[in-house]
Amino acid sequence: MKALIYTKPYCLEYSDFPGPVAGDDDVLVRVKACGICGSDVHGFTGKTGRRIPPLIMGHEAAGIVEGFGKNVKDFERGDRVCFDSTVYCNECEACKKGWYNRCESRQVLGVSIPEFKRHGAFAEYVAVPSWIVSKIPDNLSFTHAALLEPASIGTHAANRAPISGDDTVVVIGAGTIGLFILQAVKLRGAERVIVCDINEFRLDVAKKLGADELINPTKSDLKEAVHKLTNNKGADVSFEAVGYAETFANAISVTKMGGYLVAVGNLQKMAEFNLQELVARELTFTGSYASSGEFRDCIGMVASGKINVEPLISDVLPLDEGPSAFDRLLKAKEDLLKIVLEP
Repeated sequence: MKALIYTKPYCLEYSDFPGPVAGDDDVLVRVKACGICGSDVHGFTGKTGRRIPPLIMGHEAAGIVEGFGKNVKDFERGDRVCFDSTVYCNECEACKKGWYNRCESRQVLGVSIPEFKRHGAFAEYVAVPSWIVSKIPDNLSFTHAALLEPASIGTHAANRAPISGDDTVVVIGAGTIGLFILQAVKLRGAERVIVCDINEFRLDVAKKLGADELINPTKSDLKEAVHKLTNNKGADVSFEAVGYAETFANAISVTKMGGYLVAVGNLQKMAEFNLQELVARELTFTGSYASSGEFRDCIGMVASGKINVEPLISDVLPLDEGPSAFDRLLKAKEDLLKIVLEP
């Protein structure tokens, strides 16, 4: 099969690669669309330690069932499907409780670390366990279905904190995940959502997707602006969807006494915070990783338009143009959110 192969830092090659074989519990999918995740772009630099070459990356995908193992009963050849990015065992205590993202032996498609290598979907075919696969309706395009995975991450993050109808929510970071968090918290009934980003293009997209207020921290003091909008109270819930120590500190600063902060971005490993502030203000910090069952919930919401994915798709390209697409995303000279590749 043809595949986009990560061979060394900053190097992708479109070439032949042995096709996957479906195991007894697997579904073999002919990939029709696969989105480029920000984690793929960072991994492509070789700096994260989570993309050890040679590797086929890609975990935001949809396609058509080409075949399946002898134990698979719920799918037929030709079914239109999508699949989760987290490969969970479906047997451990966490999986039995529905906490699939906490699986004791979880793997991630398109990721390679010393503990495992799992080839992903920047290829003509990929084999995945049947229990992470879901059918998609005919009215949902493969391109849109490729964004179900990041939509589920944003939805899971929104579910990690209590949100009521009179709450003000701050989302720091208007990238793909931040924009899905915005939509998810609006669906949960938040009264007002404030989106913060240094990129005006992304703020414009946030406005189109329902943001009530926009803040560019390069043009105004973030803490001051949020407190002005909330009568000096601060946000009931803040979401940090960037992943830097500085933006994490910003999220703390705009959260009200007794409020919640959900950490979603994780570009930097270490972030300092004032322990006394955490204790004295009775803040609640929580992390949010991948999704845990929301993937299937998002299928209907995306298909119905309750979650709008179209404004996030910046370009759709053939798989053999993957190297140039990665280069464009890495250089960040264009107003880009999501590029979807089609094998």
